[in-house]
Amino acid sequence: MSNWLALPLAFLLLADADIPRVNSLRPPAYPSPTFPSDEEIPLFPNAGASSDNAQSQSNSSPPAKNATLQENSKLALIRYVSGEFAKAIKPLPAGKEGFHVRVGKPLETEMLDRAVATHGPAVSTGDRVQITKLEFHDHQIIVDLNGGGRGKRHWRDHIQIGLGGSGYPPMQSSSTQDQGPPGMQPGMGSTIFLEFNKPLPDITPDELKQLLSPFLNFSKERSAAVQWFDTLPPEMKKAIQDRRPVVGMDREELVAAIGKPDHKVRERDSDGNDIEDWIYGQPPSKTVFVRFLGDRVTSIKQFPQ
Repeated sequence: MSNWLALPLAFLLLADADIPRVNSLRPPAYPSPTFPSDEEIPLFPNAGASSDNAQSQSNSSPPAKNATLQENSKLALIRYVSGEFAKAIKPLPAGKEGFHVRVGKPLETEMLDRAVATHGPAVSTGDRVQITKLEFHDHQIIVDLNGGGRGKRHWRDHIQIGLGGSGYPPMQSSSTQDQGPPGMQPGMGSTIFLEFNKPLPDITPDELKQLLSPFLNFSKERSAAVQWFDTLPPEMKKAIQDRRPVVGMDREELVAAIGKPDHKVRERDSDGNDIEDWIYGQPPSKTVFVRFLGDRVTSIKQFPQ
C-alpha cells in the first residue's frame, strides 16, 4: 500500500520541477520602494505639506473685520462725515419724521415723493447741503442735514402763567435755543434715518457716504476742512503746511499745524491774566511750550534749544 502512495508523490515532484517559474519573471504588482543609504526618511511625509498649505491660506486670508461699530469708527465717521458738504440729487422732506431708508433694500422712491408732498421739501434737488449731525443708535444711524428736521423745544416753552380774574391773557414762557448758522437752524432742515435692522456694522466714512449716495453727491464738493483752510491768511497756511507753530495762531490753527498737546497747564500771570500753556514732548527730550493769552498764541519756547 505504501508503494502505491509513494509512486504518485514522486510523479508530482518530478512534474513540478519541470514547470518553468513564470511568476518569477513577472514584475511585482507593488514594487517595493528603494531609498538611498544617505537619505533621511520622513515619518509623516504629508504633515509638512499640509501645514505649509494651511500657513499659506492663513497668510492670504484678509484680517477679520469687526462685526459691530467700534468707538474709534464712530469718531472717524464724526470727523470725516459730519460737517461735510454735498449736493442734493433728490428732494428731501421737512419735519421730524424725515425719511427712513432700509439699508440693503432698493430705494422706495414713491414713499420719498409722498413724504416730500406731505411735509414739503426742506432740501430741493441741486441744493448745497451740509451734514450737521450724526447720531448712532442700536440699529440706526440718524443723519441731520442743514440742522435736521427735528426741532427741539425746551420744557419751559410749554409753561403758561394765567393771572386769574385780571382779564389779562395767559403769559407763555419762551426760551432761546441755539439757532445755529443762518439757514441751518434745528428743525429747518431734513433728517435721514438709516435703518439696518441689526446691530450697526463697523463701517468707514466712505461706506457711510456710499449709503447716502442716492440722495447726496459728495464728489464735486470740497470738504469743510479744505474750505476752512482756504479762509486762513497766507502766513498761517504756510505755517500749517510746514508743521510749525507761530505766534498769533488760535487753538484750531495750532492743532492743525502740530496736533494736540501732551499736557495743558492753566494759571494766572502777575497781571491777573488767564494763561494756558500747551506742552509738546517730555523733558529731558525735546519739549515745546506754547503759551496762549486769551485765544491767541503769544510765545513759543523750545528746550533744549
